[in-house]
Amino acid sequence: MSEDFYEVLGVSRDADADEIKRAYRKKAAEYHPDVNDDPDAEEKFKKVQKAKEVLTDEEKRQLYDRLGHDQFERAEKHGATDNGGAGRGAGRGPFGAGGPFGGAGGGGFEDLFSDLFGGGSRDPNRPRQGRDLRTEITIDLEEAFHGAEKRLTVTRPAECDDCGGTGHPPDADVRTCPQCNGRGQVTQVQQTAFGRVQQTTTCPRCEGDGDLYSETCPSCAGDGVVREDATLTVEIPAGVESGQTLRMGGEGAPGENGGRPGDLLIDVTVEENERFERDGDDLHLKQPISFPQAVFGDTIEIETLDGTVEMDVPAGTQSGETFRLRDKGMPRLRGRGRGDLYVRVQVVTPESLNEEQREALEAFAEAGGEEIEVEESFFERIKRSL
Repeated sequence: MSEDFYEVLGVSRDADADEIKRAYRKKAAEYHPDVNDDPDAEEKFKKVQKAKEVLTDEEKRQLYDRLGHDQFERAEKHGATDNGGAGRGAGRGPFGAGGPFGGAGGGGFEDLFSDLFGGGSRDPNRPRQGRDLRTEITIDLEEAFHGAEKRLTVTRPAECDDCGGTGHPPDADVRTCPQCNGRGQVTQVQQTAFGRVQQTTTCPRCEGDGDLYSETCPSCAGDGVVREDATLTVEIPAGVESGQTLRMGGEGAPGENGGRPGDLLIDVTVEENERFERDGDDLHLKQPISFPQAVFGDTIEIETLDGTVEMDVPAGTQSGETFRLRDKGMPRLRGRGRGDLYVRVQVVTPESLNEEQREALEAFAEAGGEEIEVEESFFERIKRSL
């Protein structure tokens, strides 16, 4: 993504305020980390926010156009672009935007809508739900058929035990933030073509805390969170398919300011099986039978995922014929009953015959009274192959 604010928003340099706001809404909705899984989404979202902040501020935009991007950034770093108030900062908390696991803006869709449509002042200390986390699990077809309990280990953010999630040692000296007087928010008044506009934003100095501390927690570097490995037991429901996602409520990233934790999303992969081919809730199986079984018929045993069942093979069955065993397939995940098992029989031709078998087969062929119009008869070909 370009650094130039106009290119970030995809607008021309003579775009008016309404056009800039429309472009911002579109870009912000595209790059918001709550809806975009791109690892760079948060950084891109921050650039979009910064571009909108500057280009919708008449004085800052004039200065930006006059100085250019690089010089404007250097001037802003030294506070030379301030026009009576602080720029918009993303709220920080142990699990918010300032932390390594929070989304830009720190509050999901409600914060995004507030930014896009002028929601006004927001309490930086309000409860915020933690972000959802995602992991993967692989199971075999038998586990998908019966259901199972599986243990998995996920690395997730957790509240720092040393500082209790505050980001500073308990004995650190504390003083009220002089910029916001402990409110955690600052009010900026701008003179625009439409009159004076007042905007309340998170205090950039204390990042919404209202207090300043003499030390940061060395264990979490002031973020209030650390990464930990958690071993969990997940219930695999019978009938689950590859590509489906299981949700473990409350096992995601911790919330902020007393907000509930996010959820853990588990993407399931079901391994292919050597014997069975799966098609949704149905299973397909290839079953060998002998030539006499195909000719005279028989009752054979079929090994299913749920034990052995009997299947009738009628006399005169042809190789490749398929039989349907109702309710012998996979359990239906979101309904009652099970799918079906389709058994395709394959007549196996013996590779060698003993004398008795050969005589019986010759007699069978002679009784048919048919001859094959080729260089050698059917019996000669059989004898030659023995």
